[in-house]
Amino acid sequence: METLRVVEELWDRIQARDWEGVAGLVAEDAVVEWPVSGERIVGGGNYVAVNREYPEGWEIRVLRIVADGDEVVSEVEVPHEGVGVFRAASFWTVRDGRIVRGREYWTGLGSDPRPQWRSAFVEPM
Repeated sequence: METLRVVEELWDRIQARDWEGVAGLVAEDAVVEWPVSGERIVGGGNYVAVNREYPEGWEIRVLRIVADGDEVVSEVEVPHEGVGVFRAASFWTVRDGRIVRGREYWTGLGSDPRPQWRSAFVEPM
């Protein structure tokens, strides 16, 4: 499967809560890092479990996916009812149709304060 399509399928299967399907896309020895929270998920089974156990009320909206060889970058928005809207920029390495490595930067929209010194140069989104 084309590398871009692997990541498209990953997000589609996560949205569908198709955990067996997600497991089929993530290598057993995959490593996924979340630098913002300082966590590393080792193993495809753990990656599936973390996503499966996340409290319900969310959906995945894929904003973009870009691929260059084995490297794929995706940006998703995740509205979570009663919690807020999150965004993730994810950097994936795909080999032989499976994700072998990932680094995801998750944040809540508006969660980082805007420093006053930048106000003359920026506008709110």
